[in-house]
Amino acid sequence: MNQVNITDAAFAQVKDIITNDSDLAGVSLRVFVQGGGCSGMEYGFTFDTEINDDDFTFEQQGVKVLIDSMSMTYLAGATINYIEDLQGSRFSIDNPQAQSTCGCGSSFNPY
Repeated sequence: MNQVNITDAAFAQVKDIITNDSDLAGVSLRVFVQGGGCSGMEYGFTFDTEINDDDFTFEQQGVKVLIDSMSMTYLAGATINYIEDLQGSRFSIDNPQAQSTCGCGSSFNPY
């Protein structure tokens, strides 16, 4: 399964960020997984102007979200959302592959 669900709220927030910062014109949101964090693997978000050959591309509302093939291995079936609550505003990932997560939700253990 190579599907990631990206909520309307996440796409809307990326669009809002890009629209309000002229330096970000034409960029895509890159979501990735890398080693680190307190649980072993860590989620990351950055803006990118390049689309690589191995990227999975999700597009909605004129906004592109990119995930490289290695990260997709860990993110398949996940939902990327943007939430605002008492802890602040942030992108979050609900990942069914995570066997355990840290308290802040930014890292996970897939094993």
